[in-house]
Amino acid sequence: MRTTITAPRVVAVCARANRGAAPPYQLANSDAPARPELDGPAFFALGPRPSALGIHTTLSLDMLRIAIPNKGRLSEDARELFNDAGLEVRARGDRALTASLGGEFEGLFVRAQDIPEFVADGAADAGITGWDLIRESARALEPLADLEFGRCRLAVAAREESGVASLEDIPAGMRVATVFPRLAQQFFEERGCPVEIVPVSGAAEIAPHIGIADVIVDLVSTGSTLRVNGLREIATVLESTARLVVARATLQDGTPQGRARVRSIEELVAALQSVLRAREKRYVMANVPRSALEAVKGVLPGINGPTVIDILNGGTHVAVHAVADARTIYRTVAELKALGAEGILVTRIERLMA
Repeated sequence: MRTTITAPRVVAVCARANRGAAPPYQLANSDAPARPELDGPAFFALGPRPSALGIHTTLSLDMLRIAIPNKGRLSEDARELFNDAGLEVRARGDRALTASLGGEFEGLFVRAQDIPEFVADGAADAGITGWDLIRESARALEPLADLEFGRCRLAVAAREESGVASLEDIPAGMRVATVFPRLAQQFFEERGCPVEIVPVSGAAEIAPHIGIADVIVDLVSTGSTLRVNGLREIATVLESTARLVVARATLQDGTPQGRARVRSIEELVAALQSVLRAREKRYVMANVPRSALEAVKGVLPGINGPTVIDILNGGTHVAVHAVADARTIYRTVAELKALGAEGILVTRIERLMA
């Protein structure tokens, strides 16, 4: 798939759809079918940004474009992360194709599976999508941050009554249905297990029941869907979470514009990571006996040690402030109480810069 970019930021995409090929790009709110059967090249254009998409905004043409999933849990979590980072997602409506991200970036809402292509081809400067989709695309992309949501795994599963309980039970030539043909093929080839990959566009778990395939490779979160459909998970292909990715060519661009683009993306990464870091921490404040300070430092090590402040008319007590792990906050508070701490206050942190 080839992409050319011409002024003013017009992106033309050419793709030939045929049996077994990846589906062409589909705009977020397009009514076009996901996998059209075409005899020749199919074209569509993005741009000029953003009025050609039917949305008139005051977004700058120089703003970096960040591709964001247009629907589903990935979209919801990505929007929440941007909002928490001070980059409020402001769109004209639920079906808008673009949005302002705090006035600093331009969000482009597209299908999660299309984001690797958009980023690799330069239609977006960066993008957020699942690691499974990034790996399946096999495009020259560089992950800059693990955003820690959308957690799932790509797993191999077979029918309970099939007798297949492990990879060793899969005979040569067995049919494997999957939405991830490239990853599945690579997984079995690396293990010396020749199988026939059967690409499907969705609902792979039905394939063993209707005779399309004997085994499936599909995304699993809790495993409940597999169990409901009488399937047993037998191996994990990869673990997946949402990642922020850029094209490797972007990082290698040594022009002044390219370096400025990378600096802006690095600032974005730092902002998003500060939110993720803060979610794992709590800010603890307490009045503790001065005589117990050494013991308190063991309970509240903080980042570079706790902050100790004299209290006006505090007598034998001082105020101690420190960042603590959220996972152990219950025990931290209990240990502070045992040391004679008073007025203990625990608050959430919005952002924590490294």
